[in-house]
Amino acid sequence: MNPPTDTEILSAPAADDPAVNPVQGIDQTAGNFSYKMDYEFDAGTGLSEKTVRYISTVKKEAPWILEFRLNALKQFFAKPLPTHWATKDLENINFDKIRYYLSQGQKPKRTWDEVPDDIKKTFERLGIPEQERKFLAGVEAQFDSEAAYSNIKDIVAKQGVIFANSTEALREHPEIFRKYFGKVIPTGDNKFSALNSAVFSGGSFIYVPKGVKVTHPLQAYFRINAENFGQFERTLIIADEGAELTYMEGCTAPKFSTSTLHSAVVELVALKGAKIQYITVQNWANNVFNLVTKRGVAHEEAEIKWIDCNIGSRLTMKYPGVVLKGRKARGEVISIALANDGQHQDTGAKMIHAADETTSNIVAKSISVGQGRSTYRGTVHIPKHLKGCKNNTECDALLINTNSRTDTYPAITVRGDANSVQHEASVSKVSEEQIFYMQQRGLTEGQAMSLSVNGFVNDLASQFPMEYSVELKRLIDLEMEGSVG
Repeated sequence: MNPPTDTEILSAPAADDPAVNPVQGIDQTAGNFSYKMDYEFDAGTGLSEKTVRYISTVKKEAPWILEFRLNALKQFFAKPLPTHWATKDLENINFDKIRYYLSQGQKPKRTWDEVPDDIKKTFERLGIPEQERKFLAGVEAQFDSEAAYSNIKDIVAKQGVIFANSTEALREHPEIFRKYFGKVIPTGDNKFSALNSAVFSGGSFIYVPKGVKVTHPLQAYFRINAENFGQFERTLIIADEGAELTYMEGCTAPKFSTSTLHSAVVELVALKGAKIQYITVQNWANNVFNLVTKRGVAHEEAEIKWIDCNIGSRLTMKYPGVVLKGRKARGEVISIALANDGQHQDTGAKMIHAADETTSNIVAKSISVGQGRSTYRGTVHIPKHLKGCKNNTECDALLINTNSRTDTYPAITVRGDANSVQHEASVSKVSEEQIFYMQQRGLTEGQAMSLSVNGFVNDLASQFPMEYSVELKRLIDLEMEGSVG
């Protein structure tokens, strides 16, 4: 990789500064950089009908999509900000100063050599091409509003698997896309799903045909480069009867002095006997508002599993959910959240049982560092008329400092006497004595803290693919360095 040129703007401090990067040999600011860009398409700042029409015109969309967007815009303006939690933080979002669409072009490249040099340098620096070569069946790399690169291995494409960005899918596969689009998460589900529906761009569309089992993961990587920007990808994944796939997404953004907004919508549909595993590792800069709506529908004997790792961001509000629509459907959420100084990780899960003999499992672990705050917010609903339903919910929190905070708000509604539910929660603290003991064995303070935290989440981290569990451990190492005191 060539060093940055004079025309590149790096917002990161020097990686060799020990105050910034106390871990020798590891770049603690891996995602904290940005390059000066000349965008071909720019909707400007502020949100209005003109903004929405500009996005739809640039994308050359069908009339029904524009109508969908304009209806969503009306719902967004009509809905107030959530008032029951995180209100103070949300009031800091200035929707009039956000840039809602930035792109260098509409059509993603199929080889890395075709990707413009300035964008390619970003993804090379993040290691995405190398990951694709090593262990992925396909990759989509989104840069600001559009996918810059999208490719699927021939052996997977020959099985009939479709892997494209949402812009391509709307144009090339409308018969599948439109059938499920906006059905799992209605436009008016919440204020931010309405916002996404009005200005969505990018995101993944995946369709796996009946009986096809994709043996290697498909991955999308979402990169925010611009300041005062909002990224609004829309992902729709459909696994037909008996199909199986694993999808992974990574997210980064540089740290700016102004706020950045990320508001995605993810819809999953697992038809009879299908299995979808959706893995997220986010490492947002701490100026990002991460307000995401994720939900799946599991039909008869289907399974949807969310594995969620939330590190970074100023505020994350994310509650992956599963509607267990078919008999013997199964839903699971495995969640890890780490909140450092000035951060609030408000995360959780939603499980809606809508058929007999359905099973849900929620395991959430959070770490609060410094004055960071972690919140678990969950919903489990089992109606009276159902039989043989089971839920297990576990919430474990680890406090690193006396000023850190954790809250748990489980809402479990179970009616009838033919179902079973269990819930447990725990809060623990890393003691100074424990750290002192490990330091006497030759570890630094940061290494001792990292060992404690990684031990706390190890049972969950082991469920990540190897490449992601290694990355998760590395991120925890970096976050824990110097966290005691």
